[in-house]
Amino acid sequence: MPPKPAKGEYIETDTGNKVSRRSQIHGTQNIILGGRTVIQADVCIRGDLVRTLPPSDPSTSKPSSSVAVAIGRYTFISTGSILRPPSKLHRGVLSHHPLKIGDNVFVGQGCVIEAASIGNNVRVGKGAVVGKMAIIKDWVQVLEGAVVPPGMVIPSGSVVGGRPGRVVGSVGDGWEGVDGRELWRNTG
Repeated sequence: MPPKPAKGEYIETDTGNKVSRRSQIHGTQNIILGGRTVIQADVCIRGDLVRTLPPSDPSTSKPSSSVAVAIGRYTFISTGSILRPPSKLHRGVLSHHPLKIGDNVFVGQGCVIEAASIGNNVRVGKGAVVGKMAIIKDWVQVLEGAVVPPGMVIPSGSVVGGRPGRVVGSVGDGWEGVDGRELWRNTG
């Protein structure tokens, strides 16, 4: 019997997603990958943190939505990043809300993302932290090491930096955003 071929670093899905065998993905039934998304090693995605309805009977609580994390096409999640749905305490009940990430998004190494939504063509720099329920619009660049405070809304075309994060400029007309297709082609 011939030896089995060596397994590669990435598992490729039917829709072209490339997921590292060394990533930690919890609650896969609650995660949607739009296609041709790359998830590198040591990435942790918490799809098990789903929104639950307040229980009418204290002994039960049921999920209200089956989607905890939705990631668009040609998105690249770098090594060591953590993606978890944002949570909010409401009337004494901790409730998780969906995390939505658009197309052509690059998340740098070691980032922690708890945003409510991230738009299209967004670059999040290495080591950045995006706080709970933050909203990042399209064509935004979050600089390395920036800490976006919880609930902040970042307008389109902005550059965000600092601790705490604030708008420090605009990306300008020449910025092409993220080339997710090229990143996808060069992976695995």
